[in-house]
Amino acid sequence: MSKVIVVGGGPAGMFAAIAAAERGHEVVLLEKNEKLGKKLYITGKGRCNITNAGDMDTLFANVMTNPKFLYSAFYDYDNQRVIDFFEENGLATKVERGNRVFPVSDHSSDVIATLQRVLKRTGVMVQLHAEVRQILTGEGAVRGVKLADGSVLEAERVILATGGFSYQTTGSTGDGYRFARELGHTVTQITPSLVPFYVKETCAARMQGLALKNVQVRIRDGKKLLYDEFGEMLFTHFGVSGPLILSASAAIKPGRVEKELAMEIDLKPALTEEQLDARLLREFEEAKNKQFKNAVVHLFPAKMIPVMLEAGAIDPEKKVNEITREERMGFVHLIKAFPLTLCGVRDFNEAIITRGGVSVKEVNPSTMESKLVPGLYFCGELLDLDAMTGGFNLQIAWSTGHLAGESIE
Repeated sequence: MSKVIVVGGGPAGMFAAIAAAERGHEVVLLEKNEKLGKKLYITGKGRCNITNAGDMDTLFANVMTNPKFLYSAFYDYDNQRVIDFFEENGLATKVERGNRVFPVSDHSSDVIATLQRVLKRTGVMVQLHAEVRQILTGEGAVRGVKLADGSVLEAERVILATGGFSYQTTGSTGDGYRFARELGHTVTQITPSLVPFYVKETCAARMQGLALKNVQVRIRDGKKLLYDEFGEMLFTHFGVSGPLILSASAAIKPGRVEKELAMEIDLKPALTEEQLDARLLREFEEAKNKQFKNAVVHLFPAKMIPVMLEAGAIDPEKKVNEITREERMGFVHLIKAFPLTLCGVRDFNEAIITRGGVSVKEVNPSTMESKLVPGLYFCGELLDLDAMTGGFNLQIAWSTGHLAGESIE
């Protein structure tokens, strides 16, 4: 039986602690905050999207960085096992659109409470307000940790689950990256992911708060198509956000998201340009004596009407029966490809996750143990792993955390 210290009381850390305790080890879970699961509390807008109920192919397809590294972790502890864990420990779950799994109560606090009950039952000793300053080693292996108050806790195994660099108000201040570097590990470039974009044009701010559903978003760098997806988005005071946009930030490579990129919104993706033109002709026929500005009011949400009229290159006062075919086709094209210029992403305080982290080349994928320092394990967002929205990032945390805890001899 080993003494195990888990650094970080987020989802990966709690699962690692539980798995190690179930193997009979003496486990201490150290959390520098005043409570466990601080970031978990705000995930899914406070509802906590526990995992995704899709099949294994779906899980791997939604991992953006190093999906092959997760083969052992995902197969060892898949999404169904995560759902079963919560159900068996008294938390009812439900599956919503996009196979997203939530607690029936819609309260992330219930997810944390369930984990705390299991930690207590399995005998994990939880220490709050316990900030780790250094990972101690001796003779090339882990020996324990040194805390901010100067005290030393000895252990033969240390699991690092300190999280990434996003939502820093929850304590994700990058301590784990420093520990990893000090112990000789490579940390890849750290960038925000699942994060909103800035928009160059002022029209985005004018539409602040407007959510668009069932639209198609395309993003290009010059002629190269980087992203093309259907779903929901939101205009903000600085640019664009919402599920489609957050996913775009994860799908586009880090070097590119900081560049100016051309974005098009297809406001009527269910219609071809020909079908949309036929619909517009019918609208115009019914309102042939009206001014253009009054003939298109029910085509768009209220906040978007003035923006579309300005961008449409048709005089808003012009009578509908005076509009030329060329003008009408130009307006059809605008509806099918409303243009915006993306000019970088927001910072880590608004990023749901961190892209980059401890290089997976230096970690054993079958155990999560460091290849450089015996007795040191990594799990969760600290690793160079990231995925799309929809419960996939939490699945990475559960799976890698469980594998790390389970692998300790």
